[in-house]
Amino acid sequence: QVQLVESGGGLVQAGGSLRLSCAASGSRFRINAVGWYRQAPGNERELVARIIRGGSTNYADSVKGRFTISSDNAKNTVYLQMNSLKSEATAVYYCKADTINGGYWGQGTQVTVSS
Repeated sequence: QVQLVESGGGLVQAGGSLRLSCAASGSRFRINAVGWYRQAPGNERELVARIIRGGSTNYADSVKGRFTISSDNAKNTVYLQMNSLKSEATAVYYCKADTINGGYWGQGTQVTVSS
């Protein structure tokens, strides 16, 4: 089992910034990668950014250059820095940890961008 707790969501004006945190605990298995996903009402959940053990990252085209994913291994925490936010970024943001035992999701944090 892996417990993931997201935080940092909230209401922000378009053009503003937020930093999301995903804190992991309780993992019996090595976490190989952590991804941030988002789901807006009526839409499917989509990958926003992902970081692989070793530091490789990948991003959705829609957020490249504005969002940055990073990790602090000492704190077992992955961050998503979101800059120049647009209204279409409004969604529930989830983090997911990938292990050899499968994927584990957090409960999500709401991000609302007002235009």
